Amino acid sequence: MVLWYSGGNTWGTFIGFAKGYHDTQLPLDVSRFWSPTFLWFYVWFLVSTALFAGFWRAISNNPWQRWSVWGSAFILFNIWFSVQVSVAVNAWYGPFYNLIQSMLDHGGGDINKLYMGTVTFLLIAMVGVTLAVINAFFASHYVFRWRTAMNEYYTEHWEKLRHIEGASQRVQEDTMRFASVLEDLGVNFVKAIMVLIAFLPILFELSKQVKVLPIVGEIDHSLVWAAIVWAVFGTVLLMVVGIKLPGLQFNNQKVEAAYRKELVYGEDHEERAQPKTLRELFTSVRLNYFRLYLHYSYFNLVSIWYIQLDILYSLVVLFPSIAAGKMTLGLITQIGNVFDKVRESFQYLISSWKTIIELLSIYKRLRIFEKILD
Repeated sequence: MVLWYSGGNTWGTFIGFAKGYHDTQLPLDVSRFWSPTFLWFYVWFLVSTALFAGFWRAISNNPWQRWSVWGSAFILFNIWFSVQVSVAVNAWYGPFYNLIQSMLDHGGGDINKLYMGTVTFLLIAMVGVTLAVINAFFASHYVFRWRTAMNEYYTEHWEKLRHIEGASQRVQEDTMRFASVLEDLGVNFVKAIMVLIAFLPILFELSKQVKVLPIVGEIDHSLVWAAIVWAVFGTVLLMVVGIKLPGLQFNNQKVEAAYRKELVYGEDHEERAQPKTLRELFTSVRLNYFRLYLHYSYFNLVSIWYIQLDILYSLVVLFPSIAAGKMTLGLITQIGNVFDKVRESFQYLISSWKTIIELLSIYKRLRIFEKILD
């Protein structure tokens, strides 16, 4: 990607693309996806993946290499393409909503233009939705292969691991949850980075239309600073508020495993799972859940309030420009969409914090599990 943005996007001329193809404005309709700029990227990505796959096969050949390299590349490509669909939709917003405003200001217009604009959006959306469904199907298989690889590794060493408390749960449940949760977090993280790469330049350009922010006043690159400051504030706030949650989730799995294990022993041995023992174990479960409920209550309170304020934030930052009469409906819609995309990408930790907490608790359990094999 670094090489691509360092000039590789212009090298298509070496294989026959017209000079200046990369500077040509992309179409606003679905045909942008087979324009020369996109076609050259498809070739670039395929060749780069093939070269990396060959290199990796030479230094570390293993049974899961095809899924690891080509599967990851396919998912990354789909993430990139979904971001490009969002960029295409954003480019469509401005002209379409300006057309609506023009008709309202001038007492009407050609209704066929509205229908044509709607069809343009539907075609772009159909491409995006179709690819998203394909990616979801493929990602499900990808995660299961990941789980299979972990399962095979642990079962090969089962004789060393079987005596650990909760060993069966580690192999059966935690491998599944670890693979699916990490894949979900990884996909969202990569998408957040790609969204920033695609939309930050657009936001810098749109910031020229919004020179004044509430309270702060006039500032260069106003929308970019507004998105960064708000996202950093929310991220730090929720990290501080939820700092105890990973440890509590980890303890919760420990007490649940101990209670479940005693019940399993009680199925085969009459002397196990006696009422007194079960009451003691369940008391530990109950106390830990009550602590979780307490800490999640104030975490949810803060996060919900932040999310509610977040809904209004992108509109509030435009109030000075709207009041000054410098905004059109199309520009407001376009800025709002780009600003939300950039802000949401910067807020990756906020939107993923509960999932990260779950992943950390799973990782702690698997790490303790694997220390036996170190």
